[in-house]
Amino acid sequence: MSNRQGVSSPGAPATEKARDIGRDCIFVKDWVIDCNIGVYAEEKGVTQKVRLTVDAYLAPELRASGDDMDTVPSYTDIIDAVNERTAEGHINLIETLAEDVAARVLGDARIAAIRVRIEKLERGPVRGVEIYRTRADAVR
Repeated sequence: MSNRQGVSSPGAPATEKARDIGRDCIFVKDWVIDCNIGVYAEEKGVTQKVRLTVDAYLAPELRASGDDMDTVPSYTDIIDAVNERTAEGHINLIETLAEDVAARVLGDARIAAIRVRIEKLERGPVRGVEIYRTRADAVR
C-alpha cells in the first residue's frame, strides 16, 4: 500500500511529486465501466465505455494497524463512490464526474488528496480529464 518512491506520473511537476512522496495511497487503476455520459445528442440515452484511474492519498499520520481493514480507507470506497455517482443518471461532462468522485472520496477525513483520471474510450480518439484535489480544495 505504501509507495515511498513517489506516486506521481512521470510528467508531473516537481512540486506535485514532492507533495506526493512518502504518502500512502489506495487506488483503482484502469477500471473500464459503461457510463451514461456526454453532452452531445448522440451520447444521450446510451452508455459508452470510460476508463477511470483514482489515486487517493491518505492523511500523513494514517497507518494500518493490527492488520485491521477498519483502520484505513479501502479501494472499495473509491469503487462505491463511482458506482453511486453513475447510478444517479446521465452526466454531461467527464469533468463533472471527476469532481463528484473526488468530493465523495474526500468526504472521508482519512483521505488528504485525490487524483482522478477519466478517459472516454468510444466515439473518437481516447480523450479525457485528470484532476488533483486536496482536502483544502473540498472545503466550501
